[in-house]
Amino acid sequence: MTTETRELKPEEFGLAEKLWVEYRGQKADKEHERIFGVFDDGTLATTARCTRHPDGLEMDCVFASEKYRGKGYAKMAVGLLLQVCGWEQIFIHSTLVLIPFYKRMGFVPIPEDKLPRTIRERFLFCFGEMQGCNVCPMTRV
Repeated sequence: MTTETRELKPEEFGLAEKLWVEYRGQKADKEHERIFGVFDDGTLATTARCTRHPDGLEMDCVFASEKYRGKGYAKMAVGLLLQVCGWEQIFIHSTLVLIPFYKRMGFVPIPEDKLPRTIRERFLFCFGEMQGCNVCPMTRV
């Protein structure tokens, strides 16, 4: 078995979208995003996406297919993303259960109003109550 962790080329973004069918059907944006992945025997198993918004960087789509969970692949994908993009402050919307994982990666919880406007607006459906939506805003400086 071979494992490879690397940034996807824009022409490979379709691989991420195929994986994301299992994760709310996310779509990739070649102009504003960088996607990092872990390949298991040539199959994209895990992703972490970094999106440039007008007022900051956001990490999301940290996702491992059910078959590949528990192997440390999410940590590997996030680690590479942070190595490449972490020279800038990064914001995330963590599910409550994953707060300890992200804390180990250097993220800290922040009040919702400390998120950059365009990143905060992605969660307007929570009506200012992100915790009620099972979400915690976090950042890594």
